[in-house]
Amino acid sequence: MILTNQILLVNSDNVLCWQQGHNYYQSAQPGRAKNRAPVSFMLSVTGGAISIGDQMNTYIALFRGINVGGENSLPMKELVVLLEDIGVRKIKTYIQSGNAVFQSAENNFSQLSERLAAEIKKRHGFEPYVLILGLDAMERAMAENPFPEAEADPSSLHLGFLASTPKNPDLKKLDSLRKESERFHLSDRVFYLHAPEGVGRSKLAASTEKLLGVPMTDRNWKTVCKIRELAGE
Repeated sequence: MILTNQILLVNSDNVLCWQQGHNYYQSAQPGRAKNRAPVSFMLSVTGGAISIGDQMNTYIALFRGINVGGENSLPMKELVVLLEDIGVRKIKTYIQSGNAVFQSAENNFSQLSERLAAEIKKRHGFEPYVLILGLDAMERAMAENPFPEAEADPSSLHLGFLASTPKNPDLKKLDSLRKESERFHLSDRVFYLHAPEGVGRSKLAASTEKLLGVPMTDRNWKTVCKIRELAGE
């Protein structure tokens, strides 16, 4: 294949070898760490010169309040189309509650979140809460889990991802609502909750967002692990 004035997307799993007027090939990087997430770049090939453009970052979008009780319907196939239309790529989704992994050159999380929420409102008539995280933030939240023994029962371990760091969280009130079997921990922008009896009737779970004072969207450990798996593929 001869390269002439083309745009190429190259994954860091491979090295692009190219010379004007000749074929190119890809070869695996010998020293790449197995647990490092792939990174993509845009290469612009014009007039025989190669320039590296914006790095394509991996992001995770967590939606709240969609496809619940027959309201705020947003099929994942339609979400994929919507994401493609706002310019992101390599989109993957997980379950109907709203989890998406994608790549984008955008560096402004809040701007990307606002664009996505606005586009959903335009097309579907409602504006969901959308929290966008970098892959590094998700991996850090998993690594800092204060209840590792609870991972054996992934439905009992919940991570509440916060829009910002709470300034005046009412931890005393949260503790007063806690069942004897429940444990919680606040770490920067993640609220960890171990609820062996479930969160359906948990007063602590029901009051967390209000008492922290910032928007939060919750995922159990099973979902968090699956999202991380998708992001690393």
